[in-house]
Formats: sequence, C-alpha cells, structure tokens
Amino acid sequence: MPSPSTREVGQRIATIRRARRMTQAEVARSAFVSLATVKAIERGARSPSDDTLDSIAAALSVDPSHIVTGSTRTVSRVHAAIPAISSAISAYDIAADTAPRPLPELGAAVGQLVQWRLGAQYARIAEQAPHLLGDALAALHHTTGVNRLRAAQLLAVTARSADAVAYKFGARDLSARLVELMRWAAQQTDDHIAQATAAYVRTETFFAARAHTQGLTALEQAIDASPSPLDRTATAARGALHMRAAVIAARASDADAASLHLDEAHRLGDAVPEDAYDGTQFGPDTVRAHEVSVAVSLGQEHLQQALDVAHVWTPPTDMPAERQSGFWIELARAQVWAGHPDDAFESLKVARFIAPQHTREHPWARETAATVRRLKRADAGSLTAFSDWIGAI
Repeated sequence: MPSPSTREVGQRIATIRRARRMTQAEVARSAFVSLATVKAIERGARSPSDDTLDSIAAALSVDPSHIVTGSTRTVSRVHAAIPAISSAISAYDIAADTAPRPLPELGAAVGQLVQWRLGAQYARIAEQAPHLLGDALAALHHTTGVNRLRAAQLLAVTARSADAVAYKFGARDLSARLVELMRWAAQQTDDHIAQATAAYVRTETFFAARAHTQGLTALEQAIDASPSPLDRTATAARGALHMRAAVIAARASDADAASLHLDEAHRLGDAVPEDAYDGTQFGPDTVRAHEVSVAVSLGQEHLQQALDVAHVWTPPTDMPAERQSGFWIELARAQVWAGHPDDAFESLKVARFIAPQHTREHPWARETAATVRRLKRADAGSLTAFSDWIGAI
C-alpha cells in the first residue's frame, strides 16, 4: 500500500487535534516544535520527519501509526526493541550494581507507560520498557520495607505493559517470561490485588497454547484466592477474573461455565462504576464488551447474542482504545459468520480508526478481512486497500 501523501498526513493531524480540542499552538508547545512547523505540516506543505511525527503523536496522545496508517514504522520499532526487553529481564532475580531511581520519579514514568498501553501506543512502550524494567528491578533489589513493596508493584505493572507489546507482536516466548516476571513481582508484594492481576494476564499463555481447559482451572483457582469483594478495588479484581474466565470457558466450548462466570461478572460489574484499578479496567461497559467476546468464542449458535448486544450498545469513547477496538474486531467476526460482510468491513474500519496498530496485529482482524475480501471480490477499492494494509492479501 502506498504511503499516505503529505497532505493526508497533515489532514489526519488536524482532525485528531480538533478532536482533542487543542490549538495548533498547544500542539506545538507539547511537541516541542515550532508553530510554523505544525501549520506547515497540517496544510500539507511539509512532511514531518520521524522524530517530529513521534513528538506530534505524543502531544496528541496517539501512536504514530494513527497518523501514518500505511506505515510499518511501529512494527519495525517494536521488533527492534524486543531484544533489549529480553535482555533487561534475563537476570531479574540477581541484583545488579545499579543505583535505584527515586520511587516517585519511577512511579510517574510507569504511570505514563500504563497510559500508553491503554492507548495501544506500542512503539512508545517498546522503546521505554527496557529502561523502566531495569529501573524497577534495581529499585526492588536495593530498597527495603514499604519502598520494596512499592518497587515490586511498579515492576509488576511495567512487566505487564511490556508484555502487551510482546504478546501483540507475536513474541510469545518473551511474553511468557514477562508474565512469569509479573507473577514473581506480585508475590513479593503480599498484595492480593496484584496477584489477581497477574493471574488475569497469565491467561494469555493459555490462549497462546490453546490450553483453554487448564486456563479456566487456573483462573478459578485465582478467583478462590482473590480477596472478598468488600470494597471497590477487590470487587473489580474479582469481577475481572470472572470476566476472563467466561471468555476462556467459551474458548473451551464450556457454555455452562462461560454463562456462570459471565453472570457473576455482570453482578460484580453492576456494583462498581466503570473505572480502572491497578490491573485492568472493569465495570458494566467492560463486561458488555466481553459478553460479545464470549458469544463469538462459543461459535455459530451464539452469534445472535453478540449481534443483539451490539444493536443496543457500543463502547463509550472513554474506554481504553485497545478494548474498544477489540470489541469491533470481535463484532466483525460475528457479522461475517452471520453472513453480513458489509457490516463486518465497517466494524473493522471502526477498529482501525480507534487503534490502528492493535487492529493490524490482531489475527482475527486479519482473518476476517481476508474472508470479507473473498466474499466481496467485486468491491476492489477500499476493501483491497484495507486487506493490503492488514496483511490479508
């Protein structure tokens, strides 16, 4: 697919800027570039360099791939960073002779990493994760008492963000190591919420291995070990585990277990506002999104349930971008199976608009695009371009 023209790039920047209700001057200040540069780029008179594009994307809180959607820059940058992430955790249980970074400063940097994960900004995570993993490990090994517990929490959160990149980009061995690091760090904290989060993320390894029955067992054990839902955080932690258990039960073709866990997730979700705790976002909207995932995972006989949910509800715009796009990808899968390829293509386009790189790396999005193209061979234009972009040709 040809690269977008300079004018198209400028138009996308202007569109995103207006959606963020930012002026050109505000973008220039946040991106540390001149106002003249922003104006020239937006009107198509100047093509941004890689560094300028990164800076403007950061100012707009999007991944560069959201601006240059036909580019492979994010993919190449992520894969270039994978060895450094692997190296950073190669001796995680051995203290290195490195002075620890002040915990407040480290906490702020890790918090930014989490925001990038929620926004599906994978290139930025990949480039910062090696340094932050090293900093968090140094803090864990060289602090004591309450500070050590805090360092362990930060390490677990950092490992999760790095894992989001490794898993999405197919580095499954590295992903498994990062999940184990997250579990190890969570065990250092004596924090049941952190341990519940680690159990939630560990499910990725069962998905990757198609070990769905074993994954369901592991999640049910984690639910039993999780704190009673006596406050908002504990309720969200347990609810998220039930939500995850419903999906993996569906993948195991265990409709009864999927229904049981989904019902419990709904009950707990209705007890808390849509919010984020230290592990994953949970609330009524998140459970609804997973209801579609459960229906699609159960197969043809349950497709109508997915379509019914989508008929009355779509993800709110303040839901994390990765989760929003995941909903539209799952819905597209249901729509193409139900014989609605045009609707499926529209859903894929929405997913791409919300989180381009997440959509591009999602195997179900690629598979659905290939199916739609096979069914709609006469519609060559935008469908062919989309299929080329996602790698379905």
